[in-house]
Amino acid sequence: MKDLKQILKYLFKYKKYFIITLLLIVFETFFELLIPFFMKDIIDKGIKLHDMRQIYISGGEIIVCAILSLVLGHLYSKANAKMVTSFSFTLREEAFKKIQSYSFSNLDHFQTTSLITRVINDVNVMQNTIAGGMRPLCRAPLMLIMGVVLSFILAPKVAWVFIVFTPILALILFLIIRKTAPKYNVLQTNIDSLNGVVRENVTAIRTVKAYVREEHEEEKFNSANDAVMHTSKTTFRIAQLNQPSFQLVMYSVTVLILYFGTKLVHNNDLEVGSLSAMMSYIMQVVNSLMMISNAFLLINRSFASSKRLNEIFNENPTIKNNDNPVMTLNSGKIDFNHVSFKYKSGTGENVLDDIDIHIRPGESIGILGGTGSSKSTLVSLICRLYDVNNGSVMIDDINVKDYDLTVLRDNVSIVLQNNVLFSGSIKENLLWGNKNASDEELLKACKIACVDEFLDRIGGLDYDLGQGGVNVSGGQKQRLCIARALLKNPKIIIFDDSTSACDMETERKIMKQIRAIKDITNIVIAQRITSVIDADRIIIMDNGKIIDVGTSDELLKRCDIYKDLYNAQMKGVR
Repeated sequence: MKDLKQILKYLFKYKKYFIITLLLIVFETFFELLIPFFMKDIIDKGIKLHDMRQIYISGGEIIVCAILSLVLGHLYSKANAKMVTSFSFTLREEAFKKIQSYSFSNLDHFQTTSLITRVINDVNVMQNTIAGGMRPLCRAPLMLIMGVVLSFILAPKVAWVFIVFTPILALILFLIIRKTAPKYNVLQTNIDSLNGVVRENVTAIRTVKAYVREEHEEEKFNSANDAVMHTSKTTFRIAQLNQPSFQLVMYSVTVLILYFGTKLVHNNDLEVGSLSAMMSYIMQVVNSLMMISNAFLLINRSFASSKRLNEIFNENPTIKNNDNPVMTLNSGKIDFNHVSFKYKSGTGENVLDDIDIHIRPGESIGILGGTGSSKSTLVSLICRLYDVNNGSVMIDDINVKDYDLTVLRDNVSIVLQNNVLFSGSIKENLLWGNKNASDEELLKACKIACVDEFLDRIGGLDYDLGQGGVNVSGGQKQRLCIARALLKNPKIIIFDDSTSACDMETERKIMKQIRAIKDITNIVIAQRITSVIDADRIIIMDNGKIIDVGTSDELLKRCDIYKDLYNAQMKGVR
């Protein structure tokens, strides 16, 4: 219930619509409840006494009440729609905004598909709960209370039936909710898994087809789909017992009231019109209980969704600005002062251990090492994608934790190992680097990154890349990402194996042109020696430690790891 209350605070941002909907429900219900009362007068005073005037008067009152109830119901629908859509819009917006504030370590706590399901599916559950539950929860208690009160006023000798059957209905509802509550959480988790299978398959469709694994993927999908279907069937089968159970009770109440009411009419202890009105109130009371039960089933499902959404809202970003952050970054001087790092604090060995390296402004640094030597982890600390556990990372003799995050990341441009382009044109993607860049600046960056070699051939800056850049090759995608990074005009630029899909000639040309840019510190992580051989210094890493640092010639004399790599890769190259 605590989770639901936390989510509903976003609903109360729209208090005006909330209050209007409540008032409309109250008045609509009031006019509906008057109708059986006027029906009683038609039967007892009009039909029984052959008084047409009374029939016309009471009939007119019924028509007025019905019209007013209809108009109020329509106004409620409009106000409710406005409130609910605004609520779901705000909920999605706040959830997405919160996710954008996460650091990499926060994102490690969630599966990508789970976040997608929460922002879309779980918000839809909350929206449906408010849209379908508010009216019954406000209307049903009014109908129940007023219906029972009016029934005791009309026929106290029959109305006792309500006292007997209401606890039975409450027990049925309690048992159904108790049984279905845990299953809704399982259902949402199963939907996460199903979304994960679909996303993975669509993303890797080329690999699936290349390895002829369509049948295997279909089996994975069917397994996840079956889990959703099985949980849904079990949950909804129990939930659907609600309606027939309530109908059974309703018809039992109807039979009993007709039985006892007929006897009272026969003995002249009850008017026929009063019995008719009583029957109307029975239907309203039982229907109100059914409405309450349906609303509780919606709320029951919303508990799981509200909990999952609150996990997003309650996740505290591990990386955030200080109260008075440094707003300027002047040069690209970098110092790693005895840095140690592990992804989960308090568990396992350090991923980086006692890293102590000092990089001068404008220096060109290469980083070599085997797979898993933590090269990418090292450079991710510079722009605070992660924070160190021990030691410090300094830029311009200021701890990176003291910089404003926007200032820091605007001045440290990183081309990650997994290159990402977005749907849209080449120009739209390049403008991520600098949204105010002119076409001249875009073309200059393209020239440095060797994008100009294929740009005109594929259609220029306005060429549509498609989703994720599917219309260009791996090497072309890497060069576009490098051009995008250059447009930030950073003080530090990092290439995390970002030219692996380019041929060696193109790679050397790109690196030569980048190193020619003055006052920019460049760090190149690579598997190929040709990518770093011309760097001012090369860092050799192994198992999260720095093994050696020096120029290519210096390392050839003293570092066996570098010597082996050089001999394996450079035969016949130079």
